[in-house]
Amino acid sequence: MAPEKTHRVFVGRRLPQEILNRLTEKFEVDLWDSDMPPDRESLIKHISKADGIFALLTDSIDKEVIDASPSLKIISNMAVGIDNIDIQAATYRGIPVGNTPGVLTETTADFAFSLLMASARRIVDADNYVRNGAWKTWGPSVLLGRDIFGATLGIIGYGAIGQAVAKRATGFNMNILYNKRNPIDPIEGITAAFAPVDQILAESDFVSLHVPLNEETRHLIGARELSLMKESATLINTARGPVVDQEALIQALESGKPGRAALDVTTVEPIDMNDRLLSLPNVIIAPHIASASVTTRLKMANMAVDNLIAGLSGERLINCANSKVYDT
Repeated sequence: MAPEKTHRVFVGRRLPQEILNRLTEKFEVDLWDSDMPPDRESLIKHISKADGIFALLTDSIDKEVIDASPSLKIISNMAVGIDNIDIQAATYRGIPVGNTPGVLTETTADFAFSLLMASARRIVDADNYVRNGAWKTWGPSVLLGRDIFGATLGIIGYGAIGQAVAKRATGFNMNILYNKRNPIDPIEGITAAFAPVDQILAESDFVSLHVPLNEETRHLIGARELSLMKESATLINTARGPVVDQEALIQALESGKPGRAALDVTTVEPIDMNDRLLSLPNVIIAPHIASASVTTRLKMANMAVDNLIAGLSGERLINCANSKVYDT
């Protein structure tokens, strides 16, 4: 006889079948069976009956949503970032919040460097050039880009992902500057120098952002910071959209300083199709896919399931974003 399923779990999106199988083996699963996230009213309605939540970064789990469920015991976020969850409200209720750190480091670093290369060598422009029938002959001045080898890369946010980007840059003999709260000891195989943010912006040919989104980093890069960058520089953002003041970025790109941007994230996601950013020829925009490899997304989902199982079994989460809940 199959064991009785004593807990109800809300799952906010369609997931790979093997992940759903893991969940349905242990829990009564309330699946939002859509590729689009639930609207707020539906989210509150479904969570009101849940003991656990399998959340995605598009689910806004604020205090009202958390308080809608008197039986809520665990929120498991299939993401590294937790800016979609009211951590203070969850901690006050004694609800642990799980996340998926570490698993997407290399994949995100791959994508950040892919954006750097695509922007530098104008790969999107070149593809459009061919598809639009503009390729008539080879020309000495056609689609000139920027060299990567030997260029200066500035990394703002030098955690695991920032360091992984630096490793990739080392293979291109790039001069690497980094910034974080405090300088760190040298990392084997990487030659990188600590520098203030303003120096990084002024000296770098490419600036890559790898900070979490919080009150300190919101609009970390605004009009003043953008004005420090070279006309030939590229700003790369695979962190969170609001780390950059998007209106200031639009104005800066329109003025040609910096010359280009390559973004995996925007302030509002999905971006409004009337947003002026989409009209600019010197920006690449991807739909928040830095971690979108088959292997990485599957690992993230399994980590989120592991957290759910632990939380609903009364065990400490394997990865807990608010470990203070275990202090009392």
